[in-house]
Amino acid sequence: MTDTRLPLEFTEKPLDDMTAEAEAFYADIKKRRTVREFSGRDVPREIIENAILAAGTAPSGANHQPWFFSVLGKGPLRTKLREAAEAEERAFYQEKASQEWLDALEPLGTDDHKPYLEIAPWIIAVFAQRRGGVTAGENKKNYYVSESVGIACGMLLTALHRAGLVTLTHTPNPMTFVSEICNRPKDEKPYMLIVAGYPADGATVPEHALIKKPLSDIAEFIE
Repeated sequence: MTDTRLPLEFTEKPLDDMTAEAEAFYADIKKRRTVREFSGRDVPREIIENAILAAGTAPSGANHQPWFFSVLGKGPLRTKLREAAEAEERAFYQEKASQEWLDALEPLGTDDHKPYLEIAPWIIAVFAQRRGGVTAGENKKNYYVSESVGIACGMLLTALHRAGLVTLTHTPNPMTFVSEICNRPKDEKPYMLIVAGYPADGATVPEHALIKKPLSDIAEFIE
């Protein structure tokens, strides 16, 4: 492949503007919450499409973009998804999870009931592709798959938040039922379910979830 180099599109901003935008973004993104009480209100498909396009700009190993997004609107597949997810969650809470894990989850109030999987207008099933390439149909090895898909999911959650929606991430284990319901190939690994929509009237979030570590606990500036 010929290495064609293109000029970088970059416009430098005044430092004051950079500082203001960084502060404004932090002020906005720290309001993002994981929500478990969703409204059934419709959300235009265009909003979801643009959020996924934004996620698709994420950096990835060798630029192979090893992700695929199966988007489920309301319909009978959503009932199958909820039933399968709740079955896995019951096994988790009753058999698989250690007491330490259950104790850690208790302040969040989670359990095996997942009604939002049917109620919310959109469920985005994210898949990680072991093989692919820069263009569709290629069958090359993908690199840094988990890292790349994780970054894309973070950008997707941010895009949905910026659009004015609330989200929830759900990762039942195992997730093979997601591949079956979405009819995805075996060489793709289900990575995450992202629930997106409006919050239900009177929706609440656990106070525990608002506890965030200060900068001094998550970063060190080394000179």
